[in-house]
Order: sequence, then structure tokens, then C-alpha cells
Amino acid sequence: MSTVLVTGGSGFIGSHCILQLLTADHRVRTTVRSLKREADVRALLRQGGAEPGDRLSFVAADLESDAGWPMQSPAASTCCMSPRHCRRMSPRTRTS
Repeated sequence: MSTVLVTGGSGFIGSHCILQLLTADHRVRTTVRSLKREADVRALLRQGGAEPGDRLSFVAADLESDAGWPMQSPAASTCCMSPRHCRRMSPRTRTS
């Protein structure tokens, strides 16, 4: 059983990727901007028929910041095979 890193685990595509990976007996490590989203993601996966238990872990990281990524925190990618990027990048709106 391999561990797969899925970025954007609280999003629509990311949560579907996690669901499929768990169904295929993989362990999943996913990034979310805030660890407060963990309960929401787990509830969403339960609605999809999965009970990941300890096969799913969360790391706080934001694609718009270096904090939480491998150079700052090896927890995000340590021992992960086949990373999946599932977050849509949106342009920042600047106000002056």
C-alpha cells in the first residue's frame, strides 16, 4: 500500500481523488489551507462511502505560500509516491 500526496483535499476534485485512492487501498496525505477543514473532508468522504481512519492524514499548506511545503515541513511529502495536484489556481484580485 503506497502513500499518495493529494493537494487541495478539501476541494471537489481533490476529495474525489482521495475517495478513489482510499477505495484502491492507498494511504493518502492531503494538504488543506487550514487543519480546521479535516472534519469537513472526513464527513464528505463518509458521504461518499469511505471511512479512511488512519489511512488519511492532513498537512496545512497553501499553494500561495511556501509555509508547510517540503523545504519548510517535510511532513507534506515524506514517503509519498505519485503526488496529485488537485487545486485550481485562481488569480489574485488586487485592490488599491
